[in-house]
Amino acid sequence: MIKGNEWQQEQQRLDLVTDKLRSAISEIEPEVVGLRDQVTDFRKRFWEEVSINTSTHEDFEEAFYSIRQQETLLSERERSHGQRMQRLKSMKRLLPSPYFGRIDFQEEGFSFSEPIYIGVSSFVDVDGLSFLVYDWRTPIASMYYDYSPGASAYDTPGGRVAGEMTLKRQYHIGDGKLKRVFDTSVTIGDELLQEVLAQGADSQMKSIVATIQKEQNAIIRNDKTRMLIVQGAAGSGKTSAALQRAAYLLYKHRDKLKADQIVLFSPNPMFNSYVSTVLPELGEENMQQTTIQEYLVYWLGSTLELESPFEQIEYMLTSLSSQAYEARRSGVQYKASEAFLHALQQYAIWLGKEGMLFRSIRFQERELITAERIQLQFYSYDPTIRLANRVLLLQEWILQQLTLLERKEQRAHWVQDELDYLDNEQYAEAYRELLKKYKQEEEVVLHMNEQLLDDYGQFLGKGEDEEQDIDFAMQEIEGLLRKMIVSGHYKPLRNDVKRFKFIDIIGLYDQLFSDEAAYRGMTNETVIPEQWTEICRQTKEKLSRGELFYEDAAPFLCLKEFVEGTRRNTNVRHVFVDEGQDYSPFQFYFLKQLFPRANMTVLGDFSQAIFPQATNLSELNSPLIRLYGQEETNLIRLVRSYRSTSEIVAFTKALLPGVEIVPFERSEEKPRLIKVSNPAERVERMLAHLAELKAEGFASIGVITKTAAESREAYEALMSAGSEAMRLITKETLTFEKGTMIIPAYLAKGVEFDAVLIYDASAHVYDRESERKLFYTACTRAMHRLLLYTTGEWTPFIQSLDANLYEAEG
Repeated sequence: MIKGNEWQQEQQRLDLVTDKLRSAISEIEPEVVGLRDQVTDFRKRFWEEVSINTSTHEDFEEAFYSIRQQETLLSERERSHGQRMQRLKSMKRLLPSPYFGRIDFQEEGFSFSEPIYIGVSSFVDVDGLSFLVYDWRTPIASMYYDYSPGASAYDTPGGRVAGEMTLKRQYHIGDGKLKRVFDTSVTIGDELLQEVLAQGADSQMKSIVATIQKEQNAIIRNDKTRMLIVQGAAGSGKTSAALQRAAYLLYKHRDKLKADQIVLFSPNPMFNSYVSTVLPELGEENMQQTTIQEYLVYWLGSTLELESPFEQIEYMLTSLSSQAYEARRSGVQYKASEAFLHALQQYAIWLGKEGMLFRSIRFQERELITAERIQLQFYSYDPTIRLANRVLLLQEWILQQLTLLERKEQRAHWVQDELDYLDNEQYAEAYRELLKKYKQEEEVVLHMNEQLLDDYGQFLGKGEDEEQDIDFAMQEIEGLLRKMIVSGHYKPLRNDVKRFKFIDIIGLYDQLFSDEAAYRGMTNETVIPEQWTEICRQTKEKLSRGELFYEDAAPFLCLKEFVEGTRRNTNVRHVFVDEGQDYSPFQFYFLKQLFPRANMTVLGDFSQAIFPQATNLSELNSPLIRLYGQEETNLIRLVRSYRSTSEIVAFTKALLPGVEIVPFERSEEKPRLIKVSNPAERVERMLAHLAELKAEGFASIGVITKTAAESREAYEALMSAGSEAMRLITKETLTFEKGTMIIPAYLAKGVEFDAVLIYDASAHVYDRESERKLFYTACTRAMHRLLLYTTGEWTPFIQSLDANLYEAEG
């Protein structure tokens, strides 16, 4: 750490920048307020400044340009206000800590080095040329993350700039005062990183721009790869790096990329809350945040009720004794596979020849167009035309048939019945349509309309010619009314046809699960699960109730697209998928089809793959790599863990032999294994430990269970024993907050706690090898303390560990 004159010089430089920031803020604040008031006043007086006269074509044109002029002026004021407001916010963010890093760089061909100070945004001196602070996303700032002092370079739009880094320095600044200053030869000095990592967990993820590591920087600044896969160990900062990546992309491509063109798929709604402040903290608008479940439900619409992924995993964790369990598990894995995707593609080809299922077009308990007639028409089209295009031709034909049927329907008895009960307004509307048709003069329009509404029968006694005119008019009106009545009733039919409801898409999916021989014939599939008969029974039973297994959602939607055509969102340019190992190949295929113009960033850890449909992100033959091809795919591995202490990492690493993870050297207590004689003693010990942890200053504590039912049990037991306020987390929980949470392991993915208490680590709860990764995931949520409890034998995952990895109690 620097001292003496250098410290004084750095403090003086900091004081200079802080003073200039305050001066700039005081100068721009009145401008922002003034422009805001101008915009508000302009909006209020907008129409007062516009002259509206449409008497002649010239007057109308003048009015049009008057409005356009006012719109332009208002837009210019709003733009100026927005730009100044953004600049003001940027400077206010810098004020407490203007920068966190510095490099001195001597470019090749120059005899002097230039100091480059790096912060969360740029700040330029009053001359408009001198950068007092460089945004961490600028090209020159990349050297801070990628190089040690010595030869270095950075890329610019004009080419590569090479030179020598003569100094690399890191700062910890608070309230405008230097707290720590380090010179370092690595990306981020251990002293600063230790200080950051020693801090407690928060209710929301924070920006990591001051501590970005070189391997994380490679993720952040990669903007050319179509598919970027990040396989990162627990606590390696992959999610944080991805969020900084979004901020970097918005900065670099600010002229053509907006926040609403980026979508983040989170593991659950609570995680959305956890990461929601990172981009605003960096001065960017938040991207779209959602979950794959929400997207699947949206595209399914009201067709079927979808099981959630958490309901699926609850079944897998709690229904081992069920006779249907093995078939369900086998079905989940098969329906997630590339083999099933290929089978569906072959099925679509087969449907082009035979087997399409349609629904009759029905109206008032009558079949207007039978399913058989629709099928006959469909297979009359050229078989070389793609399936979805033939469906479009069929849709057009059905709409034409409805037009013909609609005309015939106008003479039906039910139409006369409705005609007799129409009110004056409906007659008036019909007559207005009639008058438009014949382009009557305005005086005649008003006179005729008024008389007809009062008592059109009075016209019948006013002379032969007039009577004929009136009679003709009434016939025309009646015809229009009949047309309006039938059109109103046929409109829902037309809308259904436009939404492809004449296709029995549920029947088509159900047809796949008829029997093994039929399935092989429709799909050319040769290898199918042994439990296929039971898989078929389960799937068909679920469909018969108007429900859909979670594993069936993506295949069902893919089949729907094969038949009806692909629905695409071409506005989205970047898709981020967190916890990507829990997505199936089918779901990735679905996302690629849905966002055809988007680059994809997938973050995950196969060591935490707790769902049966998991995708291995890092295998060279992974379906995820095949999705875009090796040429357009880049795989980055993060093996260093920054979340947990060395002791916790050593313990969790031993739970998964072969896992590649390197701890950051931060030493605290070993994990504690507490064995108790009964559940009551466990609750008593847990309450005592919770009090100790809070006394140590740990504000975020997670009591992690295996299932939702166990979470409720733990919550009720602890609260009944006199625990202070706790929060029970369920799949419906929307926000992540500080305090003590009781949460199932599968909902804790992606978040971290100061301390974690594993409610029951016994062999009774965690006894199957398939649950090893779930147990590992629960333990890796801990930053500083990990406590595990059991009332019986420890889970086999712990029994096999070296006793030196933990402290045993009881």
